[in-house]
Amino acid sequence: MTAGPLALTLGDPAGIGPEIAVKAWSALSDEGPAFFVVGDHDALAAAPGGGVALRRILGPGEAAAVFPDALPVLDSPLRTSVVAGQPSPAAAEAIVGWIERAVGLALAGSVSGVVTAPIAKAPLYAAGFKFPGHTEFLGELTAAAPYEGARGPVMMLTAGDLRATLVTVHEPLAKVPGLLSVEAIVHAGLVTAEALRRDFGVADPRLAVAGLNPHAGEAGALGREDAEIIAPAVAALQAEGVEASGPSPADTLFPPEMRARYDAVLCMYHDQALIPVKMLDFWGGVNVTLGLPIVRTSPDHGTGFDIAGRGIARPDSLIAAIRLADQIAKSRGS
Repeated sequence: MTAGPLALTLGDPAGIGPEIAVKAWSALSDEGPAFFVVGDHDALAAAPGGGVALRRILGPGEAAAVFPDALPVLDSPLRTSVVAGQPSPAAAEAIVGWIERAVGLALAGSVSGVVTAPIAKAPLYAAGFKFPGHTEFLGELTAAAPYEGARGPVMMLTAGDLRATLVTVHEPLAKVPGLLSVEAIVHAGLVTAEALRRDFGVADPRLAVAGLNPHAGEAGALGREDAEIIAPAVAALQAEGVEASGPSPADTLFPPEMRARYDAVLCMYHDQALIPVKMLDFWGGVNVTLGLPIVRTSPDHGTGFDIAGRGIARPDSLIAAIRLADQIAKSRGS
């Protein structure tokens, strides 16, 4: 694993990405870790709360020397003007290109990891983007790269001592039961266990597996999915050598006493994981993509179009994402 800087993609330039990028540099310029922005220089220069020094670089190799004095920018200009709070499909080509460029640098070993500022899916879809979101797109971009261990993108959210991974992600709740399968749960569990060992330094990972229904189905009285899908998946994970337990009622899994009993919890759907993560640390949660040959993290929030351009966006989650990406890169390199 390279000891190079991190690449931060700018995200949707009409959102809070430019603002939190310059604020993150202000917070980290003295101590690091060093990163550079892949995006539009002028969008960063116009960011509210900015006024920080920016410097265009020609490649990642220049970033570390520049970082203490200025935010390094691998400039890839937009072809359209940007209005804060008003996303446009016209920016989609540049947004996608920034992600592709950063991933290419990571695959080439020029950067130690990729941190992605938030994107908005609707304007990307309007421009022809075919992926549900960042996670799936990154999986496609890295699919051909060699990778030892369990692979295939799995979303993990972290906050404090809580790590929560998802079997289904951005799916309507009504569709979740039909999307669950033994294979999908086992895949998420194996990727999570491998990532805990490789990326988080947990030698013997313990996984708690959440049930789908209230009371984990109450022996079938409140739904059959827990007994017929989730329990066999837990048994299959145990057969693979993973210390997995469950299905457990989700309403009892997240107090501090319960969190001490596992290293990650495997959740069946979006809000089952996101609500406890955001309750534990609303401002500092981090999204990590597991099962990739590259390191990727992102803030655990969206584009903030409603506050873009007002100078009030908080960079906490982005700063946490940068620090975690650096920690994972070092763990992989050790």
